[in-house]
This record gives sequence, C-alpha cells and structure tokens, in this order.
Amino acid sequence: MKIILILLAGAMLCLHAAGADLRRDIEYGRAGNESLRLDASVPDGAGSYPIAILVHGGGWSRGDKGGSNTPGDSADITPWFAPLTEARFTWFSINYRLAPQNRWPACLDDVQTAIRWVKAHAAEYKGDPRRIVLFGHSAGGHLVCLAATLASEDTRVQAVVGFAPVTDHEQDLVQRGGLSTSLQNLLNQPKDVTPESRAILRGISPINHVKPGLPPFLIIQGDADKTVPYQQSLNFIAKLRENDVPCELITVKGAPHGLLAWESADPDYKPRMLAWLNQVLAKGK
Repeated sequence: MKIILILLAGAMLCLHAAGADLRRDIEYGRAGNESLRLDASVPDGAGSYPIAILVHGGGWSRGDKGGSNTPGDSADITPWFAPLTEARFTWFSINYRLAPQNRWPACLDDVQTAIRWVKAHAAEYKGDPRRIVLFGHSAGGHLVCLAATLASEDTRVQAVVGFAPVTDHEQDLVQRGGLSTSLQNLLNQPKDVTPESRAILRGISPINHVKPGLPPFLIIQGDADKTVPYQQSLNFIAKLRENDVPCELITVKGAPHGLLAWESADPDYKPRMLAWLNQVLAKGK
C-alpha cells in the first residue's frame, strides 16, 4: 500500500511541476442512470494544445481513469500521465462501463461518446480538436483500435497509439482453450467456441476492419508479453501496411504486459513515442 501511495503521489507531483491543472470526475455522458466520467489535465498557457484521450485496460472488467482500480497492477496507466503532461498535451482519461455488469458494446459506445464529447468541448480545455490521439492499453488498446477502424466523421481522430492492444480475438483461441474469462464476461458467451461466438469475435476484432484512409497507428508492445500475443501486433501492423495506412511498431525488448515495467526494459520507448506523435500531429495544424 505504501508503494502504491508513493506512485500516485509522484504522478500528481509531476503534473503540478509540469504546469498543468488536473480536473477530476467530469461527466462526459450518461448511460441510463449511470454517469460516465473522465479526468482532464490542462496545461498552463493559452493553447491550443494537442489532445490525448486515454483508455485504460483491465480485461474490459476492471481498471480506472486515475491509473487503475488496483494501482500497480497490469492495468495501471499512470506511466502515460507525466510524459503527456510534460509534452504539453491536454489529456482526458476516461472511465467506461465494465463487464460483466455491462455487456458488449457498452464499453465501445462509451469510448465513442467520449470522443464526441472531447471534440465538442476541446476549446474549454485549451485543446485542439484537429489534433486528437487515442491511447489505449490491452483491452483499452482494443477499444481505441476498433473505434478508429470503425470511425464515422464525428468520431474520427488523427492518430492512435495502442499499447499491447488486443487486435485479433480469434488468434489465440486455441492457446487459451476457447474464450477467456474476460471475453466470456464481456460477450455473455460460453468458453467453448460456437459459430455465434466466433462471428462475434471476428466482428469486434480491429484487424478485420482495417482499410485505406485510416489515421496513423503506433503500436507499442513488449516481446515478453504473456497476456496478449506479440504476434497480434506483428499481424496488425502487416495488415495496416497492406492497406497503405501509416504505421510504426515499437518493440520493447524483454517487457511484459504491464506498463510499469516498460521503462526499465527500454527507457527510450517514451521519447520515441513522443517524437512520433509530434511528427504525426504536426500535420493536423
């Protein structure tokens, strides 16, 4: 517990030191009686700043906009906060409806709602709606990649960064012996694969919706990931390239699934990520 508190305190100190205003628990939508909320980090100065929308992972069933609902676990996204703040991004970290209380497509609907809200309210947070990047880790990576591949004009963004994203739900069915517990909870489907569940898995896999004209993608993953097969990122990048979608893969050598271990595995991955973002988003000015 002490280590967790130190990590969270350190993240908040970084925000303050970098000159940013952290605003918590802003409602971006409603789903029935449920309030959908996000946190916003707004840089000092006049703006307008590039925007990042952050979508946590956690198997579609846990995680939190503040880092994680179990800080320090594999769903913890606090490593994103300081570099984006220091790079003077306006960023929004969202909560979304979780399984099994909420089945598919509730989580995707919420990500799309958040994108629309951010576009409509960007100026209030010194953000530039012409320069929006989606960030997602693991299950959150799945959601941002799918949102981008299925986007209509009101949810279109200028870039996507997927951290160990799930992009092909069929790819590791054999290895897992059927649907994972997370997918069973999300889809309300049995472990054993049926024609119905296979069709659903294909339909929600971003790799099956890749087409020309998508925004640039940066995929970042550790090659020691035991949760999401690294092969999925290789296959997804190949499919993007087949369709002439600008993309890049950063492999974090020796890194596992959780983000907290990545910087010790490769301290250079964050500067490379920011350099890519600066190059891609500069075209939207």
